Amino acid sequence: MNNTDEELERLKWAADDAQFCQRFSDIKLANKERLARTIKELIGVEIDTRSLFDVQVKRIHEYKRQLLNVLHVIVRYQRILANPSAVVVPRTVIIAGKAAPGYVMAKAIIKLINNIAHVINNDPRIGSKLKLCFLPDYDVSLAQEIMPAADLSEQISTAGMEASGTGNMKLSLNGALTIGTLDGANIEIKDAVGEENIFIFGLTAAEAVARRAQGYSPTAIVQKNAELKSAIELLESGHFTPDNLSAARDVTDRLLSDGVHFLVLADYESYMAAQAQVDVLYIDQHAWVRKAVINTMSMGPFSSDRSIRDYADHIWNIKPVL
Repeated sequence: MNNTDEELERLKWAADDAQFCQRFSDIKLANKERLARTIKELIGVEIDTRSLFDVQVKRIHEYKRQLLNVLHVIVRYQRILANPSAVVVPRTVIIAGKAAPGYVMAKAIIKLINNIAHVINNDPRIGSKLKLCFLPDYDVSLAQEIMPAADLSEQISTAGMEASGTGNMKLSLNGALTIGTLDGANIEIKDAVGEENIFIFGLTAAEAVARRAQGYSPTAIVQKNAELKSAIELLESGHFTPDNLSAARDVTDRLLSDGVHFLVLADYESYMAAQAQVDVLYIDQHAWVRKAVINTMSMGPFSSDRSIRDYADHIWNIKPVL
């Protein structure tokens, strides 16, 4: 019997086969339609299934930097309001995950995401150009719907802090392109799919250590970037929390704290540049689907079959009996 990784490797030709890519694209759309129905049932939001499904599903934690994702959403929101006639790539941003019971800041982040979503999703000026969906009670069953529907996989942790989890592998296996830092298994995914088929941004682990050592001043970064400054000011103004104008202050104060360990704003400009590349590529659906197929076909080395075989060969020193 051939190994799983070898079987997928044999299908790499499919990235350049028009019929295969069309079928791949059709399946992705069907998965997006299924997830859209679930989102409507869960939170009552109708989304455009032709929009880019931008997915971040993981534990809510400051080092995983859901706030970097949220800042991008706010800037997109502001751009649409500032120039309603501009052509934009429609984006559906889907966030899910749970916080530890005693993690106050993580819970504040969840609340903030939901407040922002409520305003954006109900603003008629925005329409289907942008949606933000926080899906409650994330579990394996919900992941089974989200991952096959994802176009973009957000793996944006502070470099040097992520254990080598498997969520990014599952998303890539399902044809999602990764936007991420050189952290955890993103490094191995980049090597597997090729630099041209992943969106890498931000500080490396060594650079993050050096940045902390030299001193990190988020307020200085904000003052140099008009869009970021406007986004922070919109948060602090209570725009997304009209019933409690100071509701976002705990989060923004944390973001702007000198020396905060997670370096969210240090990677902001690089992240936004990578997101601009995502938009450009998504417009060219032929190129996007080709890269998605390459991602799927490159995930064989992450299979449990390969892992067990490596343990057998290099750790246990055993041989198969069949």
